[in-house]
Amino acid sequence: MSKKIVIGILVVIPFILLLVAIPFVNRIEPFILGLPFLHFWLALGMIITPLCTYGIYQIQKSEGSIE
Repeated sequence: MSKKIVIGILVVIPFILLLVAIPFVNRIEPFILGLPFLHFWLALGMIITPLCTYGIYQIQKSEGSIE
């Protein structure tokens, strides 16, 4: 898989996770780790977003496109 495609996927994941999927996960049940489902989903998004950003950084660093 091309590095540009991987970067594109890593850019789109947080957008989909935190903006597009919110109307579909806006519910209280089930409780996960003591949190309503929506709060768990948002906390998961706050964990995944920096991981995607770090992945993009590492790919660009390996290409030498970061100065």
